[in-house]
Amino acid sequence: MFKKLFDKFKKKDEDYEEIEDLEEGLDQEEDLPEEEKTVLEEIEKEEKDLAKDIENHLEEEKKHIEEDIIEPIAEEVDRIKTEVKEDKAMVDELVADQEKAVESLLEEERKEWEEEQVEKLEEEVKEDPKEDPIIEEVKEDFEEEVLIEEEKELEVESPLEEKPKKKGFLDRLKDGLTKTRDAMSSSIDNLINGKAKIDDDLYEELEEIMISADMGVETTINIIDQLRDNIEEKRIRDPKLIKDELEKIMKEELRSKNVNNDLKIEEGKQTVILVIGVNGVGKTTTIGKLAYNIKNEGNTVMLAAADTFRAAAIEQLTEWSNRADVEIISHAEGADPASVVFDALNAQKARNKDVLICDTAGRLHNKKNLMNELEKINRVIDREHPDANRETLLVLDATTGQNAIYQAKEFSKVANITGIVLTKLDGTAKGGVVFPLQIEHSIPVKYIGIGEQMDNLEKFDSDKFVEALLS
Repeated sequence: MFKKLFDKFKKKDEDYEEIEDLEEGLDQEEDLPEEEKTVLEEIEKEEKDLAKDIENHLEEEKKHIEEDIIEPIAEEVDRIKTEVKEDKAMVDELVADQEKAVESLLEEERKEWEEEQVEKLEEEVKEDPKEDPIIEEVKEDFEEEVLIEEEKELEVESPLEEKPKKKGFLDRLKDGLTKTRDAMSSSIDNLINGKAKIDDDLYEELEEIMISADMGVETTINIIDQLRDNIEEKRIRDPKLIKDELEKIMKEELRSKNVNNDLKIEEGKQTVILVIGVNGVGKTTTIGKLAYNIKNEGNTVMLAAADTFRAAAIEQLTEWSNRADVEIISHAEGADPASVVFDALNAQKARNKDVLICDTAGRLHNKKNLMNELEKINRVIDREHPDANRETLLVLDATTGQNAIYQAKEFSKVANITGIVLTKLDGTAKGGVVFPLQIEHSIPVKYIGIGEQMDNLEKFDSDKFVEALLS
């Protein structure tokens, strides 16, 4: 096509040259006869017609190029752009749908869990709906203390009557882990007692038992692989000897990730403990028990009621401060949590308190707000008490199983978690959740809750924990 255009332009140039030659001839012969003038006029007319034809032809070619080449290319570019936009919109829509699905699933799980908690509370207070469960618990504890005092007086009057022995830590731990131990230890005993030899079926059933106790797939597979290696290396043939090997491996796994789970409390140096966790996990109760434990270890303790969003949170923490006999700093409901922490830090320094434990909101209306609030509180602590030892304890409810692991992941994104407090282990058959929390996520478990009494928050001992699970 372009060659044709070139040939046409070339022909036009040749025509122009002929015309110029004729014009030169005319200039030289101005006095030509009338006939020749007529011929020249005809030639000029043909020249104009030819120029007009060439111009029209060029316009047609230009139009042809625009319609057949340029416009299709432009349309193709527009089509590609449109497809890219549509594909991007589709991908964005798919991602948004997935996010909504995940959020919806999590919200459903949260609502189910909250409904269960509400039902439990309703059962506890159905005899007297006006009574706050925590106040009722305080009354029961007070009545129990009065009863104990009366029993002591009777013991003095009757010296021959034998005093009941106080249970040791392992016994209390066994009692607290009854549901998990029954589900796990009993199942393992039934398995190995019903097997005549060690085979793949035995290992697979053992895996199922451990996973059902919420020990986590990754941790369970790792432990079973080690168990296989030990059994082969030691040439063990009796299935009944498997349990001892399993206990050794489980202890080593927990011990390797929990070398030092002590709180950072030093003589002569103040400590600030920030307690975080969603509503309903037992955070306020844990703070009260933790204050009681730390005080009994010879330290002075103060509380900061920085959960100013949840109704009655301040009143509940105040009740626990009274029970533990420690000071509390609080503002009105709805106050700025960071300002509560600010006042508490200054009070800690002024009154020379060894440990300050700060409660925080369990749930704001979105994760961004929660993150911003925690960051603000941390900035206040860094600025007002930079020399203090710092602890950030995440409180998790063991009865929620895998949801506790999800909470640990989410809170790890917004806070530097130094340890976990796992509550309500006495109320679940899935106490194995300790393993994935500590082994897979490398967060030390520092305390476990195994009962409702003040002294039922126990410092986590990995060896004793495994013994209580498998004994």
